[in-house]
Amino acid sequence: MFTGIDEVDWASMRHAYGSAEDVPRLLRGLASADAAERETALDGMYGAVHHQGDVYDSTLASVPFLFALAVRAEVRDRAAIVELLVSIGGEDDDGDADDGGPYARARSAVRARAGVFAGLLGDADPGVRRAAPGAVVRFLDEPERVLGLLRERITVEPDDGVLLALTESLGLFARRHPRCADGAVDLLAARTAPPFSPGLRLAALGQLAACAPERLPADPVPAVLRLLEERAGQRPAAVPESGGTGPDTLVGRLRRLRPSDEEGSRLLRTLHTALDGRVADRIALLSGQLACPDPIDRCNAVWMSSGLFRTWRADYSGPVALIGAQLTGDDDRLRDAALAVLEDLFELAVPAADHLHALVTDRPELYVHTWERGAPTLGRPVRALARTGDPRAVEVLAEVLAGPVVPDDLGRAVPGLGPAAAPLAPALRRRLAALPPDADDLYERAVPLLVALTALGDAETVPVALRMLDGLPAELRMRDFLVGSLLRALAAAGGAAREAVPVLRALLDSGNGVAAAQALWTVEGDPDAVLPVLLAALDHGSGRDRRAAAEALELLGPAARPALPGLRRLTGADDMWERTAAARALWSVAGEPETAEEVLRAAWAGNPHTRTPTAALALRLGPAGAALHDLLRAEVSSPRRHAAGPGGHGSHDVHADEGLLRICWRALGHA
Repeated sequence: MFTGIDEVDWASMRHAYGSAEDVPRLLRGLASADAAERETALDGMYGAVHHQGDVYDSTLASVPFLFALAVRAEVRDRAAIVELLVSIGGEDDDGDADDGGPYARARSAVRARAGVFAGLLGDADPGVRRAAPGAVVRFLDEPERVLGLLRERITVEPDDGVLLALTESLGLFARRHPRCADGAVDLLAARTAPPFSPGLRLAALGQLAACAPERLPADPVPAVLRLLEERAGQRPAAVPESGGTGPDTLVGRLRRLRPSDEEGSRLLRTLHTALDGRVADRIALLSGQLACPDPIDRCNAVWMSSGLFRTWRADYSGPVALIGAQLTGDDDRLRDAALAVLEDLFELAVPAADHLHALVTDRPELYVHTWERGAPTLGRPVRALARTGDPRAVEVLAEVLAGPVVPDDLGRAVPGLGPAAAPLAPALRRRLAALPPDADDLYERAVPLLVALTALGDAETVPVALRMLDGLPAELRMRDFLVGSLLRALAAAGGAAREAVPVLRALLDSGNGVAAAQALWTVEGDPDAVLPVLLAALDHGSGRDRRAAAEALELLGPAARPALPGLRRLTGADDMWERTAAARALWSVAGEPETAEEVLRAAWAGNPHTRTPTAALALRLGPAGAALHDLLRAEVSSPRRHAAGPGGHGSHDVHADEGLLRICWRALGHA
């Protein structure tokens, strides 16, 4: 297995953490008779030699020894070694696949020995047989031979887990080799009916949905739900987990985080990935599964719902209400899954608000979550209820504020409640005023309170904020960011903060001058006081200050006309955020849509995160922003969330997307 390993100059090679001298020890550890040593060695291979998918010279040098380990029957956990080789080999779309870079060389090294994977299809170890089919499809460059190997193996394989892997590999083969796909599709279609097991039939349906959707039943959802019910009926009773946790390695932790029914989770994920934009079918599938009697299947459905909600726009009131219903049982795993999904939905979780409120009412011990390490945080049920905007959360938050343990993050739950949260302001102010000004964690403790009070526009926060500004030590950690939050709180009070004017004027010459100028404009409305600071930042400030100055000038509108030359220059900046901020200000200040529109349209198409401020500009402009209305109409007509990339990748902030839609609709109302 290790012939020649000592002749390799490992010391001259590198991995993620420096010298690769320890790689021979890791490779030998993979062959150890001790399970803990094997897992630690595997953890080291993923953590250093193949760190986050990276390929180093030591990774390439390891490949022959990994193959030697994979074929030795006496080596335990060989399936994990095959999976490691598959990961090192990567996929065809690696960035340097054709330029001879390390990823391309790694793929070539694995492909050159792909015949080994073919030999493992009939290995005595079922785990190895499960790992081998996908490797054969990925790396053996003879499609007809590959299909023949899969066909031969699938007809004689006795293990259901291996049959699932073979079924998935047939689907992968059909997608990778569409010209040779007919035979694989026929094998899959044959396995969607009896006498095959429900799990195998589900796997075949999922693969057909991905590679040959025309071969699916006309209405696949009822068939899938029937198979899920049959599969649940055949599932053996759960085996209690052993008391030991095993070695504390990355691989071990990931293994322990796997769902209780990993196979079912994978089957459902395959179906949802394949159905993709068929949102009605996916909603029907989720709704059916969320109503089934088996809690494991319901838990899988809850986790699958998150990807749908975050990627596609639709009416989700039905499945959200069903997810809320999962909070009523005694299954902690199911309840925690439901809470994890609901708290990310914000206003879309309204159909579950009654269930959230019932849970909060019945389980006050869930108000605050205490961690083994770190500060307490607001409990998920309370946070999720507050994010729906339900005013019943106000009473709960008031009770937490009056309790013995008040989480520092509580204030962040307040903005979604709107004016209904006004009764919380006195307690929030008292906590803010009681914070020691020289505390090392002042930023973490004060900012959530300021976020809440800013959202409430609380005028009585003004004297508290002024005292804090006066008492902050110069060397305080995160001082400038905390000052920014205090200035935003003053600005939110508007004209009621006039007593802050002298302090704000004094801060114009500080490192927070732009933020002070914006606050001063909001409080006093005197352009002559703030323009010199904003003009100086526009011409000589850092990138962050230039962008902030442009955003402040946008709010000044026509009063900022002296800034037009600087704004016109900034529309040509290299940084996209500076360009777009300048373009919005240019339009707002001078009513010049020509240059601004070109910049904003390019950014709208190139970076979806710029869409919300651009839509907000159109809203402020009213009918004068009609030149942007075609973008807004296209946005509200799109079924995909604005920051969700192909395949569901990208940013998945449901709350931000729903906010963008609201702004677009309001702006179009002016048309």
